[in-house]
Amino acid sequence: MTEVVPLMRVGDTLLVSLQGDLDDATVIRIEDQVTREVARTGAAGTLIDVSGLTVVDSFIARVLARVVAMVRLLGSEAAIVGIQPAVAITLVELGVPMGELNTALNAEQGLALLRRLRGDGSRRPD
Repeated sequence: MTEVVPLMRVGDTLLVSLQGDLDDATVIRIEDQVTREVARTGAAGTLIDVSGLTVVDSFIARVLARVVAMVRLLGSEAAIVGIQPAVAITLVELGVPMGELNTALNAEQGLALLRRLRGDGSRRPD
């Protein structure tokens, strides 16, 4: 399968950087690519950076939440970072359920969050 989005390893964490204007088919391919890579590498953490997305609609948000759930089932903690203020406002206004997701302002804070989650064994309830 051709890589849809660049994936980078940072230690035991997989960094997924989403950029541009994603159509629904691309988002589904990203979901498949990320879950396969987590399973292949056994990544302890998965950081999904959405700061480069021009739009995050309700479909993309639901797929991101699904990716986080799948990644957790594969044994990897997950966090979404880089949500822009306008995107946060839109997601809340649309009523997209993002409350159970681990989020951080940027990649540095996201990596620290993943370390804490793995270090004390705590997880948010699924």
